Amino acid sequence: MQRAPQSLTLKDHRDARGHHRALWARRGGVTLLALIPLFALLNAFGQRSTASSAVVAAARLQVVAPTAARSGLVYAARFSIVALHELKQATLVLDPGWAEQYTVNGLAPQPLSQGSSNGKLVFGFGHVPQGKQVTFFLSLQVNPTNFGRRTQNVWLYDGKQELLELHRSITIWP
Repeated sequence: MQRAPQSLTLKDHRDARGHHRALWARRGGVTLLALIPLFALLNAFGQRSTASSAVVAAARLQVVAPTAARSGLVYAARFSIVALHELKQATLVLDPGWAEQYTVNGLAPQPLSQGSSNGKLVFGFGHVPQGKQVTFFLSLQVNPTNFGRRTQNVWLYDGKQELLELHRSITIWP
């Protein structure tokens, strides 16, 4: 029978003396790794859309979009404008946080005009008769290097007159 190498001892290697700590450390590490997908399934890292709305005498605005997202996520934000009184020149203005470190995949329906003002995105929808609704979708993808917290405020204007402001923010997880 061959002898065991001198670096091996029966107490340490056959009887596993002191290995119970390492075993529990491995089990703890595997448990922590298993908790990450579990928390993701429970929406701890975002993706589920939430609705925010504001109402004034002239119009109602509702925004449906996530308030937390993961890097790489593709989603569509929905903006619904309901004219409680006639809007002659409905215009949505979005904070830079709606485009900063994002890829804008598409707009539907296409606004009558689009541009920027002081770094903010501006979308013009023109005339909206009383009682009618305009629903606008903005398809976005969070860039993989994007993480942190961004403001995503939204303003509704009729021409140059601000009708309402909706305060939102998003947290982006790596």
